Amino acid sequence: MTGPITAGVDGSQESLAALGWAAREAVRRGVALKVVHAWRSQPQEVLEAGIEGDADSQAEWVHSAVTEAVATVTARHPGLEVTTDVVEGEAVGALLAAASAADLLVLGSRGHGRIVGFLLGSVGQQVIAEATRPVVLVRAGDEASGEAAGREVVVGQQGDPEDSAAALRFAFETASARGATVRVVRAWTLPPVFAYSPGSLKLLDEAGGLEPYEKKALAAAVRPWRDRFPEVPVVEHVEMGSAGQVLLSVAGTAQLMVVGRRAHRTAVGARIGSVAHGVLHHADCPVAVVPHA
Repeated sequence: MTGPITAGVDGSQESLAALGWAAREAVRRGVALKVVHAWRSQPQEVLEAGIEGDADSQAEWVHSAVTEAVATVTARHPGLEVTTDVVEGEAVGALLAAASAADLLVLGSRGHGRIVGFLLGSVGQQVIAEATRPVVLVRAGDEASGEAAGREVVVGQQGDPEDSAAALRFAFETASARGATVRVVRAWTLPPVFAYSPGSLKLLDEAGGLEPYEKKALAAAVRPWRDRFPEVPVVEHVEMGSAGQVLLSVAGTAQLMVVGRRAHRTAVGARIGSVAHGVLHHADCPVAVVPHA
């Protein structure tokens, strides 16, 4: 990772936690931090107390809030290079543009999947679903203590090795920067009878059964990343169950959860995917959603 890490802020506790997470990650990786705030002028009746109604006063308040947030970060990390970009306009476009120019976009998230501030309802999901770079969602109250030794970077792996290569790369890079263990999780379920074919039955027979087959598939997917990051301890975790349920079952030991999503659009538009959607709703730790082909 050589480009900046970008954090979206809006003054909420969730976004300030995201800013803190992004700053720590930028320091670990030795890259710059960019702070983005997207806003629109609002009529007085919808504003919070203490904010004046005219556009100039609102702009002054926004810039002041961003400056204050950045000052907190630079005080904690004196050597960190920080730039800001306050954009007046539509939130999705501003955040997607910010994501495209960064290696990583970090946003604040409320529990149970609701994203606050300039990310209202479907806006947050649209940013996650359409971003061409990884997006990390951070909950309010997230602290550096959550990244302590012994807490793992957990990543989901499914399909063939190339299907999860982007998520595995992100997980191993993050763990390497943190000195953490990577737990790679592959979930499996019994296929319906009609899904069996002579070819698949032969593969299963050669592997010794379904679970040994899944373990071999996971080992093959992880092998290139073990070789590339020999300093990173790895736990290969194969368990029967739905992918979302198995990932959430180990979330309690995670300092970060990494899941993939397909980057291409479907007939109904961009989608996050059921596994990523479930983890975003229920995991207490920060969650990275990594697009792949």
